[in-house]
Amino acid sequence: MSSTVVVLLLIAGLSEAAGRILPLVSRRPGMPRALVAALLLPAGLVESVVFALWPLTAWTVADLVLSSPPPGSGLVWTPGVVAPLVLAAVLAFPLLGPLLHLVLFVGVGAGLVGPLSAQSGLGWWSAAGCVAVAGAGLGLAVETVRRVVVRISATEAQESIA
Repeated sequence: MSSTVVVLLLIAGLSEAAGRILPLVSRRPGMPRALVAALLLPAGLVESVVFALWPLTAWTVADLVLSSPPPGSGLVWTPGVVAPLVLAAVLAFPLLGPLLHLVLFVGVGAGLVGPLSAQSGLGWWSAAGCVAVAGAGLGLAVETVRRVVVRISATEAQESIA
């Protein structure tokens, strides 16, 4: 993975995390900036890792679908494919609309379908299914982790108050 792709994935991850954290911060005006940064940086790195894993997960799902997996190094991000992902992450802010955000992610996923189809030998629709399953699985995993962290944080906050 080139340094350009890594930087773009980091920007996308930080932007996605900012789109999730900043609306919460705006509801709590007394929140210290250091705490916001402490929340934003790890969340951005996690989002970046999830974005980076999307092609690898799609390739793994394609391997499970095929009876004899094709030889190859797998699917990787390229600057041309990751650039729309950065745009989708920038538009993650709730004020700009979750539907537009979803449409952009579908567009990025469609950009991954072509290379996956060509490298794996799957048809376009099968490759699209693999990309969709991979994206949905990663999204579900991250959302589950977020909810667990929120519950643990809420429990610790209640214990410290009592």
